[in-house]
Amino acid sequence: MARPYRSVLYIPGSKERALEKARDLPCDAIIFDLEDAVAPAEKPAARALVARVLAEADFGARARIVRINGFDTDWGRADAAAMADAVAAGAGIDAVLVPKVNGPGDLDAVAALVPGVDLWAMMETGLGMLNAAAIAAHPRLGGMVMGTNDLAKELGSRFRPDRLAMQAGLGLCLLAARAHGRIIVDGVYNAFKDDEGLAFECEQGRDMGFDGKTLIHPAQLAIANAAFAPSTDEIELARRQIAAFQEVEAKGGGVAVVDGRIVENLHVATAKATLEKAAAIAQMEGAGG
Repeated sequence: MARPYRSVLYIPGSKERALEKARDLPCDAIIFDLEDAVAPAEKPAARALVARVLAEADFGARARIVRINGFDTDWGRADAAAMADAVAAGAGIDAVLVPKVNGPGDLDAVAALVPGVDLWAMMETGLGMLNAAAIAAHPRLGGMVMGTNDLAKELGSRFRPDRLAMQAGLGLCLLAARAHGRIIVDGVYNAFKDDEGLAFECEQGRDMGFDGKTLIHPAQLAIANAAFAPSTDEIELARRQIAAFQEVEAKGGGVAVVDGRIVENLHVATAKATLEKAAAIAQMEGAGG
């Protein structure tokens, strides 16, 4: 059963108290951030703190992802080496998130230093958008994270609620992720006190096909979790579609009708995926995730 990624929360790797609190937050995944959220002077200490916390603390069913610094910085290779050592020592690290991935070669460089865990790619540059298919095909890749703030900076675009400037990049990455069976989560919503704006953006991301959303504040968790989970109506419809199709199929037919709409094999596959996602979420929440 696939792990849900409705809510993926960034936690600064330098904030020990925040790391402690994250163990009890209702998020599906945590990004332990050594990059943007950590000041240059704090990066070595943050690296050691994250490695220690992941070796000692229990984060339940939550996915544990560490975002390292890029290899074009003074800290990236040391971050990768430290995470490799932590994994070898048994620390709970599910993936290493590589920033500003422009092509598969950026993943190769990290893969050579960090065996044993998935790599995830930050998709936040124009070149990364254009190379999304090749990045998604990388054999070590587990997931993709949209970095919409950096992408907007590179594009020189303005903020719009409909994210018009983002649509080409979001779509390219979604197509690439789905073509290669990767997890893909949407970018952050910066106005963490704007519940209405967050809900709109989550709904847009869910409609597009994202698995979930990256978040910058625990106050955003409930909205993201609700938006990216199947609703009661969706679950009930999925069950009815499967039952109707099975009934028709038993009689030798290939097309059912539910609520005035045809139901074929492809709709049944979607319905089954909906029920599987609902079951995975229930399992996650039952496990204290």
